[in-house]
Amino acid sequence: MKKVLIIGIDSFTGRYLATYLKNSNFDVYGTSLFENRDKKVYKCDITNKNDIFNILNKLKPKYIIHLSGISFAAHGVNEDFYKVNTIGSLNILDTLVEISYKPKKIILASSATVYGNQGVEVLDEFLCPKPTNHYGASKYTMEALARNYFDKLPIIITRPFNYTGVGQAEHFLVPKIVSHFKQDKKTIQLGNLDVIREFNDISFVCEVYKKLLECNTVSEVVNICSSRGIKLLDIISMMNNIARYEIDVEVNPDFVRKDEIKKLIGSNKKLFSLIGKTEQVSFEDTLRKIFEA
Repeated sequence: MKKVLIIGIDSFTGRYLATYLKNSNFDVYGTSLFENRDKKVYKCDITNKNDIFNILNKLKPKYIIHLSGISFAAHGVNEDFYKVNTIGSLNILDTLVEISYKPKKIILASSATVYGNQGVEVLDEFLCPKPTNHYGASKYTMEALARNYFDKLPIIITRPFNYTGVGQAEHFLVPKIVSHFKQDKKTIQLGNLDVIREFNDISFVCEVYKKLLECNTVSEVVNICSSRGIKLLDIISMMNNIARYEIDVEVNPDFVRKDEIKKLIGSNKKLFSLIGKTEQVSFEDTLRKIFEA
């Protein structure tokens, strides 16, 4: 079996990806910041190189997918973004170089937030990133420094756009909306209502990661996106249909972003050129799964 190490296996994405890869005949191991009863999941703080050394030197996985990091942009301590998302990621690469071990593929998860405000509707990998917060800046810094390892290690850097599924934290937009309906709330407060964004299904993301592991491409930065734009008000409409009642939407000025781009999606041209076209379920099906969970 193909041994894969998922760094951050207990994250929202990591949990789904572990199951997905197991069902695809991968031998899945993982790391967590906390103790775990699963003997294949190791406690690891990626800011501690000794933790990383002990695990990588022991396992020597054929594939590595690095998902660990601070992903909530409103996290209160700015220094943490760089300590974990940037330095922690480089610790992994440095350790692999130091122990002279070269896996078949390493995937580093960055984020589409590195693009920032570009003034265009479709974001592709040729744009110069302009991150507007510390989360995006920490990911872009990681990308820039990780490129220095392209000649030493087989790396792909991914920039995932919005995705969701059962179990995602409720401070993210889609789970927040669905939770209001599950609680039979009469009103919901949102920001800009006319925006169009990507909202992909977690199973689509897992399939993309699997295909990226198996393809021959390395030394690339690639979007994880579908180019499927969904209106925020259409999400409300879908949930009205699923929950069988209509919620009142109130615009909270505190949630409104000035000069926000109405439509913002990713270009999937490069991604699909590498792995082939990848389909996913309808977004209403995704919403229904979250609602019925």
